[in-house]
Amino acid sequence: MKRTIKVHIAGQPYQVRSDADEAYVQSLAEMVNGRVSALLGNRQVATQSDMVLTALQLADELEHERGAQRTLRSQVRDHAKRMLDYLRRQADSPSKG
Repeated sequence: MKRTIKVHIAGQPYQVRSDADEAYVQSLAEMVNGRVSALLGNRQVATQSDMVLTALQLADELEHERGAQRTLRSQVRDHAKRMLDYLRRQADSPSKG
């Protein structure tokens, strides 16, 4: 069930329609606020360019995380395949004893 959640980003009010928990949406807004503040430095007012640069930074971080996740999945798949191959070889080999 979607509902409207009010957040403030860079001093501007926004209404977000979401079915996510309000605390989660607020935490996302806080993360964006932190990024905008870091970009602004001593300035007080964020421009549209600042918001776009913040979005690009977050998108870049997301892509890096996706790449790391793909790499990790591939490594897990390779390890699992090697373990399964090893177990099959052990099951197929004549028993010693």
